[in-house]
Amino acid sequence: MKRTLDLLASKEGRGTELITLYVPPDRQIHEVIGQLREEYGTASNIKSRTTRKNVLDAIEKTMQRLKLFKRPPPNGLVIFVGAIPQDGPGTERMETYVLEPPEPIQVYLYRCDNRFHLEPLLEILREKETFGIILIDGNDALIATLRGRQVNVIKEMTSGIPGKHRAGGQSARRFERLREAEVNQYYKRVGGHANEILGQISDLKGVIVGGPGPSKYVFEEGEHLNYELKKKIVATVDTSYVGDNGIDEVLDKTPEILRGVRYSEEKKLVQRFLYEVGHDTGLAAYGESDVRKALEAGLVSVLLLSERLDTFHVTTKCQVCGFTDDRLVLAREAAKLEQNMASAQCPKCNNATLQVERKDLLEELAEIGESKSVGVEIISAETEEGQQLLKGFGGIAAILRYAKAGSS
Repeated sequence: MKRTLDLLASKEGRGTELITLYVPPDRQIHEVIGQLREEYGTASNIKSRTTRKNVLDAIEKTMQRLKLFKRPPPNGLVIFVGAIPQDGPGTERMETYVLEPPEPIQVYLYRCDNRFHLEPLLEILREKETFGIILIDGNDALIATLRGRQVNVIKEMTSGIPGKHRAGGQSARRFERLREAEVNQYYKRVGGHANEILGQISDLKGVIVGGPGPSKYVFEEGEHLNYELKKKIVATVDTSYVGDNGIDEVLDKTPEILRGVRYSEEKKLVQRFLYEVGHDTGLAAYGESDVRKALEAGLVSVLLLSERLDTFHVTTKCQVCGFTDDRLVLAREAAKLEQNMASAQCPKCNNATLQVERKDLLEELAEIGESKSVGVEIISAETEEGQQLLKGFGGIAAILRYAKAGSS
């Protein structure tokens, strides 16, 4: 889905000719088709002949696709249609993409623009692991959970600690001692609630501690959180507030926090692979051919694929004699090769009966891995380790469960 959205994001229309349609699961198909017929009538008044033709064709294609469904799929339906220039003005080709979202979509959306609107799908693909949030200062504390962009505030509390000015009749030392004990008791109370609330979340990915001033550091460094929870602290952030405004500040900083967590995980995975390679343990494989063989033999524990892997597996097969040709080609060359092979004669029987199929190599290997219950990890190219995987090992590597036969 992410790679499909990356592809769609690169598409740009000549004018406002690209149609985006989001149909939630509870929407009636006949209602949507009715609205598109109204849009068709409106589009008939577009002055530019070329734009009018492209928009009308796109609406017609969209309605044709909708008629294939009696009702939307359980998660809804998303359709992108439009005339995409292939090589400058006059080379437009109508392209159609029909997607079923991985989670239910809530929005009904129709747009005719010079680009496809991907925001609702991108939101679904955001990290969905649960993070704990603890905001604390000397007066207030808050415990919340963050899943995707959804925040659930579970506990709010006040310290009840008096100000720093002592009451009459108390010595400064005694006052400070009593106040220090109350502060420690407050931190202990916050930690106890955090341990109870966040400790019960089975998929807790990490904990973010924040707040104004030094209280958050004192709380984090103390023994107020249990060992397991303390180990999961992924970031300590400065906020101006503890309440809702503090949550908003954490949300603003969350993307870079989550990206940092993911990069750390990726670095460890690639470093583990590099260790196996460097120590010649026989527990590593790399390159398309060796990794494919290891996958099919059930040897792979973790499959590492670079998100920049830009290769297609093109298979040409003769429908008469069974001749088969397999090639790995860069994405930019795949369409041209497919076009040339489809119109060529079979080198074995000389019949023009070649059928061409191309598949994204990353998707193909990931599907094989998933069918073998392998952990599939897509590695970014934005870290030093990610670059090593891409440039040094072709973007395809595997950590094996046990050494291949004949390995040292």
